[in-house]
Amino acid sequence: MNYSIETIEKVQQGCMLPVMEHFYTIQGEGFHSGVACYFIRLSGCDVGCQWCDVKESWEQYSHPLYKVEDMVEWVSLSGAVRVVVTGGEPLIHKLDILCDLFRNKGIKCHIETSGAHPYSGTWDWFTLSPKKRKLPLKENYSKAQELKVVISRANDFRFAEEEASKVNDDCKLYLQPEWSKEADILKDIIAYVKINPSWHISLQTHKYMDIP
Repeated sequence: MNYSIETIEKVQQGCMLPVMEHFYTIQGEGFHSGVACYFIRLSGCDVGCQWCDVKESWEQYSHPLYKVEDMVEWVSLSGAVRVVVTGGEPLIHKLDILCDLFRNKGIKCHIETSGAHPYSGTWDWFTLSPKKRKLPLKENYSKAQELKVVISRANDFRFAEEEASKVNDDCKLYLQPEWSKEADILKDIIAYVKINPSWHISLQTHKYMDIP
């Protein structure tokens, strides 16, 4: 999609944002699993995980742009009290204006991010999901309330421990099997958590429920 310079400037300011999809559903992963949340998936990502299940979100300007006021209206009209901003990589964008508008409406703001870009926004819940290809910035480790590491092979446990050593002591720790390898790797995660009980298991329960 071709956009004017003026429109691109509005995106850079955080007044408009590219949205791949948005929907009201049940959070399927991590600490808030089972909780009703409105999801907004922003497009744009330069992390490029090979097992990403939304690769169509990587190209920033391949999806429609919306005013942040419109995005807040989606959530307000749905009756949701929590919104999850995800991607793509949401912190590619400046999210301060969006968060301010949500908070003015009394809507709790959650984010799911790799942390590879500078912190912006004001979050009630900050989920950090680090990736080996592009590690989080130091400032984002200190913000994390939940660390979620995807496990697809045995050496990912070492990576998980390295990342856990960088977050604060109150941060919740989760290991999540990579969906396409869950049948093979889940038993290893169960065994690991039994030996290392500071970790919890996160499953993509929305996929079991067949919901977005």
